[in-house]
Amino acid sequence: MSQKPISDFIEKHYLHFNAASLVDAAKGYNKHLAEGGKMMVTLAGAMSTAELGKSFAEMIRQDKVAIISCTGANLEEDIMNLVAHSHYKRVPNYRDLTPQDEWDLLEQGLNRVTDTCIPEEEAFRRLQSKIFKQWKGAEEAGERFLPHEYMYKMLLSGDLEQFYEIDPANSWMLAAAQKNIPIIVPGWEDSTMGNIFASYCIKGELQPSTMKSGIEYMTFLADWYVKNSEGKGVGFFQIGGGIAGDFPICVVPMLYQDMEMDKIPFWSYFCQISDSTTSYGSYSGAVPNEKITWGKLDMDTPKYIIESDATIVAPLVFAYVLGW
Repeated sequence: MSQKPISDFIEKHYLHFNAASLVDAAKGYNKHLAEGGKMMVTLAGAMSTAELGKSFAEMIRQDKVAIISCTGANLEEDIMNLVAHSHYKRVPNYRDLTPQDEWDLLEQGLNRVTDTCIPEEEAFRRLQSKIFKQWKGAEEAGERFLPHEYMYKMLLSGDLEQFYEIDPANSWMLAAAQKNIPIIVPGWEDSTMGNIFASYCIKGELQPSTMKSGIEYMTFLADWYVKNSEGKGVGFFQIGGGIAGDFPICVVPMLYQDMEMDKIPFWSYFCQISDSTTSYGSYSGAVPNEKITWGKLDMDTPKYIIESDATIVAPLVFAYVLGW
């Protein structure tokens, strides 16, 4: 019996079109790592609510990921799934919902993401007192941290263990915290936890300065990239579009143009999984070659684009990279 049932199936059947692009990208990912390269993975959309952690956590544990960029929603939603999974509600007929149906979900405290409803009370509120404890403790000690660092502290404190409702091995945030892997979270304020933090600032219970900013994320990333881009360099594996990818990829032209570091390497691998098609002014749908003109990719950087649903494609690529 094959020890790599998923990988073998992919190699046998995924021979053309987007399927072939998936295989090429996965093989390119493995080649990049085998040659000593490091990989950034960026998460947009609702990949944590899609339970990507079932494969992504193992990618982190096996050192297939060196650094992550994600939206504030993905940062928190993995932990929400960890502590409130049994309270999630699936709505398979979501396309048929009326405005009244949507209102009824709201009144039940269910916030819908396509066919999956996040339980507000059990998810957000279960975390709120624990994360506030981290925020307030830092402020009282005169300390400041980045958004993900507070979440790492909360996870590693053990405060949430009593609430775990899934196998903790399937939480990518917990795996990342245990590895202390760097995370970039651009636009963190545009998240539920960001809104909660803002509410405490409005009420005068916290100061905005207790939370480090997006600019501080970029300065951290710039320093990290300079230290990690020698040799084979750093690859860029982008799941979806948006700020999770747009923000970190710009570190290279910033270092080259604004810091005048004319020897800084380009990203040395690029793959994007997206169902956004190329159109007028669409950045998420832009083909990788457009990034050459912005000083992000080199002419000979391996480039892949898989135009498909990331919730289907990303776990398959990860399974291939992991040799499943």
